[in-house]
Amino acid sequence: MQKRSLAVAAATGAAAITLLSLSAPAVAAPAQQLTFRGMTLYVPIQWEVHRFGSDAVQVVTGRCGRAMGWSTPECDSFYLLGPKYIKVGAEGWGPYTGERPFYTASDVQPCPFNDKWGEVVGPKVSRGLRQVGPGHKAAYNAWQAKCVSYSGSRTYKRFTQREWYLPKTKLLVVDQWNTPGLADTLKHADWR
Repeated sequence: MQKRSLAVAAATGAAAITLLSLSAPAVAAPAQQLTFRGMTLYVPIQWEVHRFGSDAVQVVTGRCGRAMGWSTPECDSFYLLGPKYIKVGAEGWGPYTGERPFYTASDVQPCPFNDKWGEVVGPKVSRGLRQVGPGHKAAYNAWQAKCVSYSGSRTYKRFTQREWYLPKTKLLVVDQWNTPGLADTLKHADWR
């Protein structure tokens, strides 16, 4: 009898919680609009948006000394990049196509987490299509990456470089910091 009473009490409590959650208004976190190449993202108000000309936006989502655009060391951020960066976005300054990681150099670049280390990007770990607002699909690539000593003898940190590429729109999103909520933010983008 006691077990049955406990089960009924638990079911009643769950139903009350469900009713409360259905009747409680949803509270939206304050957001700011970020528009780039026809796409509008709604990002948290505490994220700092830095524009570098008409072709690059750096969105600082955490700790950062000074945002300086693509490849700012030790700056928790992601990037929205346009045609100028896509044109030289493959290793060796070739055009970015998604077949190789976004890497605008032919030599070892500084690690995004500590510029005393070098960055090595690849191989690919995930590939597919991802929704970026209604009617837009991005070619999505995730690449294994690591921060190594410049001699290459020691690995200090491993991370994933995520890329969303919209070739028709000539827009590339690059995230090296595993920004929480970025995939959902892109999924709910608006387009004009």
